[in-house]
Amino acid sequence: MTDIENQRAGFAAIIGAPNAGKSTLVNRLTGSKVSIVTQKVQTTRFPVRGIAMEGDAQIVLVDTPGIFTPRRRLDRAMVASAWGGAQDADIVVHLIDAQSHINAEGREGTAADRRSAEDTETIIANLQATGTKVVLALNKIDGMRRDTLLALSQKLFESGVYSEVYMISAANGDGVEDLKQRLALSMPKGPWLYPEDQAADVPVRVLAAEITREKVYLRVHEELPYSAAVETTSFEDRADGSARIEQTIYVERESQRPIVLGKGGQTLKWIGQKAREELNEILGRQVHLFLTVKVDPKWQDSRALYAQFGLDFDV
Repeated sequence: MTDIENQRAGFAAIIGAPNAGKSTLVNRLTGSKVSIVTQKVQTTRFPVRGIAMEGDAQIVLVDTPGIFTPRRRLDRAMVASAWGGAQDADIVVHLIDAQSHINAEGREGTAADRRSAEDTETIIANLQATGTKVVLALNKIDGMRRDTLLALSQKLFESGVYSEVYMISAANGDGVEDLKQRLALSMPKGPWLYPEDQAADVPVRVLAAEITREKVYLRVHEELPYSAAVETTSFEDRADGSARIEQTIYVERESQRPIVLGKGGQTLKWIGQKAREELNEILGRQVHLFLTVKVDPKWQDSRALYAQFGLDFDV
């Protein structure tokens, strides 16, 4: 513990296009599994507060959903949540996938690269309109030429919304410590908001649901579009110290149910086993996990699910 008179605490928001690496960066800064990380974009649906310690400073990290052009009710709620998290923060970091951004300008750029660049331009335009100054972090710099990165940095700086730039690799940690020290300096003086050994401020029912949803996407990411949600319907502390958790995996169409179940239920069994193993480790006790797959074409219109993730249904 440090002297309470020297303590600093505040909020740092990380915004960016989907798949920029925000969840990986939060996990790297906190040194623990806080946000789910999959090869699917749009896997973060609500601001997860990871808690990072740096000297006397406690940095509460708001890991926002990716900012993109919303098309559905869920999209609108996620984007509103992301901007809301940024507005409430003491410092904002705009994370950009440097390789994808450069690819988007060349022939080798994929449709995903171009969408990412378009989303980045949307974010910059919003920052310009609100007069917001943020820190730029160029991510995924592994193997990239320094002159290429400097040229990209210069071009982005001409937008007028950045105060400084950090070049990082959230995946391997390069440059992340320097960014962390910068965030710590931005925290206002005041007592810590959370216990020193706490890594996240996420309701355990929500964390459990997110861990299972990660496993769903890891296993069936190619067959299943963004049409699945997981709800923790029951969380019971048992007398022997273990926990009994019941969850429902929602899909939108009957044809998607067999994808999650798998032949002879093997896919669902794998999802349950992997989620249970991680929950055992995170909660530090034995978890009995029971999964049900339910078809609900309108799960994205469920107020209860939005409330579970702290999203505004009416945005």
